[in-house]
Amino acid sequence: MNLYQSLGYLVFGSRLRRMSETFLAEINRIYQNEGIEFDASWFPVFYLLSKNDSLSIKELSEQTEVSHPAASQLITNLKNRNLVETTVCADDGRRQLVKFTDKGRDLLTQILPIWDAISASMTELAESDEAIKEILPAISAMENTFRNYNLAGKVSDKLKPIRHEKV
Repeated sequence: MNLYQSLGYLVFGSRLRRMSETFLAEINRIYQNEGIEFDASWFPVFYLLSKNDSLSIKELSEQTEVSHPAASQLITNLKNRNLVETTVCADDGRRQLVKFTDKGRDLLTQILPIWDAISASMTELAESDEAIKEILPAISAMENTFRNYNLAGKVSDKLKPIRHEKV
């Protein structure tokens, strides 16, 4: 058992971040090995746009659960690479609609088979171990519960008796 495993929930966030960084680096290496200039951080936008003709930055922000400024920054990055373009919404001049450029659609065509291969490989990995099979349901359960848990408040409540003892 390594240090991180021995510390349990004290380093839960750090372990998730490390795992995420390792996983995303591996995914980026897959694109690189295939000679495709694509970054894993673009996946949510590419995926959502692959299912929709266009989406507003607000819709992208809400569906990816990132802040509007973060979504806007990602869209600007993709616009600078000529992968997406924005147009003003005809119904509401304040909304910007995001859609693929021809270059973005061409890139999507190249990466769709990679997504299928990643999904199949990860399914194969999960089926290789009973504990791993439960990872996605467990993460979903943790996300759903954590949204309403108020960890900071629970910890504060547990510290109140300790603070009173010191006085």
